[in-house]
Amino acid sequence: MYEKTRAIVLHVMKYSDKNSIARVYSDTRGRMSLLLPQGVARAARVRNAMFMPLSMVECEVGIVAGRELYSFKDCRCVVPLAGLYADPAKSAVAMFISELLSRCIQESERNKPLFDYIAASVRLLDSMDRGVANFHICFLYHLGAFLGIQPDTATYRTGYWFDMENGIFTQSHPAHSHVLAPREAAVMMLLARMTFANLHHFRFNHAQRNEILDIALDYYKLHNSTLGSMRSPDILRQVFE
Repeated sequence: MYEKTRAIVLHVMKYSDKNSIARVYSDTRGRMSLLLPQGVARAARVRNAMFMPLSMVECEVGIVAGRELYSFKDCRCVVPLAGLYADPAKSAVAMFISELLSRCIQESERNKPLFDYIAASVRLLDSMDRGVANFHICFLYHLGAFLGIQPDTATYRTGYWFDMENGIFTQSHPAHSHVLAPREAAVMMLLARMTFANLHHFRFNHAQRNEILDIALDYYKLHNSTLGSMRSPDILRQVFE
């Protein structure tokens, strides 16, 4: 049985001499693994070009009970992302987001709000002309709402600590080491005020942006054991020096 689905490409890895595996996030079944044929023919080159990080495709996937690796046919690009791949800064952000999602999202079940958030974010990144240096930070913070780990900002008061284990702000130091001091806790509140509409108004220098990214990633790692060590943040630090 073939099922039409829209999907966002997360990662492509070599599987054999003839095939690669494309990890995608779909609107119908969440995370999926597609068998991506390789070759030197024009059709193979065109198909590979459609499976760049964060590419948005539509295809018919062959659903077979008990299988985790799916074949597909009639693949087409849903939204051309010329601006995303032509701009080195946007490409670096795309690489970070695709790696982040590849590691954070493991569920093979439909989650339309999450799919819609990612899809809208990709379109915005492709078209935006200012604030690109802050995009990954804004995306990372608001993704937490869909993963159930967004901080409870209602508990914040000036001078409070941030309890990273429970995602709340507290008046005193929690009884564990996973905590942000008041100055760093204020950074979390700063991120809560950032949106895709206003992110270009936030002015950070290189050191500040790196610190914010490190804090956000440490929080994610505490709540998601699959995140592990990422390579793309180092590229972002070089691009946005």
